[in-house]
Amino acid sequence: MTKRLETLPRRFYERDPEVVAKSLLGKILIRKTGGKRLSGMIVETEAYYGPEDPASRASDGMKNFNRLMWLKPGVAFIYNVHKYWMFNIVAHELGKVGAVLVRAIEPFEGIDIMRRNRGIGDEKIVNLTNGPGKFTVAFGIDKKLNGVDVTSQKSPIFILDRHIHVRISSSKRIGVRADLEKNLRFYIQGNRFVSKSG
Repeated sequence: MTKRLETLPRRFYERDPEVVAKSLLGKILIRKTGGKRLSGMIVETEAYYGPEDPASRASDGMKNFNRLMWLKPGVAFIYNVHKYWMFNIVAHELGKVGAVLVRAIEPFEGIDIMRRNRGIGDEKIVNLTNGPGKFTVAFGIDKKLNGVDVTSQKSPIFILDRHIHVRISSSKRIGVRADLEKNLRFYIQGNRFVSKSG
């Protein structure tokens, strides 16, 4: 990671959530906390739409907790599920609604800190960030980051472009009772840090 990588601009997120979810795979997520830097490659995502999507946080219309999904793309949207924070990035075309959930990360920098945050020592590294709740705990992500602009390196969390090509597989979204017909979960084919294959 010696080459200077470019921060993904806002226009990257001003697209259909499905397109953004696929395009985020292989990108580097940076988290700055306590003077330290944690990083990893995004290996699994899910796309969510507006009120027409029964699995979306926006399915019941705009509320105080989900209003970010209607607003400016390229900001963090964070909510809680089963005591775990879910890290999403608002992504949609003009006048639309949507966000992309980051489900799993391949850890690069700050692995010792991630282990401490997770409270695990010698457990296999593959289990460190291979799920949306594991990832947010490891990276110290919580509600305080809700609304943070991820398009600026001045932010505590942002995304860098590695300009690499990855092979993408897809499936139905995980843990969803009522889903849309098309596959909206995407992951890097063969990556061992994906939460589950298939």
